[in-house]
Amino acid sequence: MIEVVGLRFRWPGSERDGIAIDELRIDAGSSVFLHGPSGCGKSTLLGLLAGVLLPRQGGVKLLGTDWAALSGARRDAFRADHVGYVFQQFNLLPYLSVLDNVLLPCRFSAVRRTRATAAAGSPAQAAQSLLDQVGLNRSLWARSASQLSVGQQQRVAAARALIGSPELVIADEPTSALDAALRDGFMDLLLTQCHASGSTLVFVSHDERLAARFGRRVALAELNQAAAGDLEAAT
Repeated sequence: MIEVVGLRFRWPGSERDGIAIDELRIDAGSSVFLHGPSGCGKSTLLGLLAGVLLPRQGGVKLLGTDWAALSGARRDAFRADHVGYVFQQFNLLPYLSVLDNVLLPCRFSAVRRTRATAAAGSPAQAAQSLLDQVGLNRSLWARSASQLSVGQQQRVAAARALIGSPELVIADEPTSALDAALRDGFMDLLLTQCHASGSTLVFVSHDERLAARFGRRVALAELNQAAAGDLEAAT
């Protein structure tokens, strides 16, 4: 599903790489728990895996396609077809209703729209089913996203990422605003849905208690040669 080779990335204005990964491969249908301390580059790596960011050197391939080989418009279209993303800041459109936010991937991608229709009869029915499963009260579905609590927005973001069964689901700290009961329910839903659709799940969290639920655990510090170089210099 994902192949990373010789990856080097640095933010504009920086003289040093923030991410330096020689090799990372993630199999289709697998579930990966990615962890590390705050500021180590977890969210940056997710952005690179999803083609939101491009490396200065090396390659990141999804389904055999190198993100850097695509134009900006083609990257956006490819991402819409194949990637569901739960952003750390949710990235919901505040002026749209809950239901319309969940349906956005189906509006941008004919692939996701077709899959949602096949699974539930229509994209709207697929969205409603997911909102029921994430436990969002139906009385909230017509409200704008800006009227929701942080925890409610998180659940809407998860439903949006899952609709249309994307091949890759990326989740960046998706349980940070949920209490223990909602967290466990959310994890059950996310893992069950990804397993049912054959989606690959890459999940970032600082809560290492969740790691046991995943097939593979990856410490970014063990992958990132830039971080290893910082540690060697410090010692």
